[in-house]
Amino acid sequence: MPEGDTVFQAARRLDDALHGQQVTRFDLRVPRAALVDLTGSTVHEVVPRGKHILMRIGEHTLHSHLRMDGTWRIYRTGEKWRHPAFKVRAIVGTAAREAVGVDIAEVKVVATRDEGELVGHLGPDPLSDAWDAVEAIRRLSADDRSIHVALLDQRNVAGFGNEYAAELLFLRGILPTTPTPDVDVPALIDLGVRTIRANRDRIDRTFTGDARRGFTDWVYGRANRPCRRCGTLIRTGALGADPTRERVTFWCPNCQR
Repeated sequence: MPEGDTVFQAARRLDDALHGQQVTRFDLRVPRAALVDLTGSTVHEVVPRGKHILMRIGEHTLHSHLRMDGTWRIYRTGEKWRHPAFKVRAIVGTAAREAVGVDIAEVKVVATRDEGELVGHLGPDPLSDAWDAVEAIRRLSADDRSIHVALLDQRNVAGFGNEYAAELLFLRGILPTTPTPDVDVPALIDLGVRTIRANRDRIDRTFTGDARRGFTDWVYGRANRPCRRCGTLIRTGALGADPTRERVTFWCPNCQR
């Protein structure tokens, strides 16, 4: 599932391509919104909110969520797509550019004034100008579940996904199963904010400081491989708010206690 920094980059590319332009083609290929047509309206801006993308067009907002495999691709108007048409869920075209949503989820259109119905439940976003560290710390500190589960709950902090949870907990030396009340939450939040902001403008996300393929992570995706710090084999398991929302966890049993 895309992390907040990936969504931030996608929204920035969309805004660069569409900002201030008049919509000449608007096609949503999802039953609930198939009849919506914003052709003729102006794209005011495209902004990220946690893992959500909000495309503000005229007096409406096109909301999308990338989920596991979704992506927005940008083409010159009339350019041949480099993906199967049956995967397309949304098209927003202008005279010069065409934004094509491939395998995106939760495609909805609401009045911009009603955006809160879609994203109002989200916690503070560390990549937003409205970031509120105090509120993020308050929300996360009030969660009595395991820190891995609490950190992934977008109602606490919006933007951290499974890779960030695994890597931040390693860097802080915290087991994923540790109850959140036993964690130094301000220090964890501070590290998370600095890390996601550092990755925001990178082509390849890194937690180790090494951007080479295969060297970017300490523990994530490295089950049964030696810890880069101590050599102990990385362990893996699963945690979630319930069995339907479990995520794979990675940790070093020596560095994280």
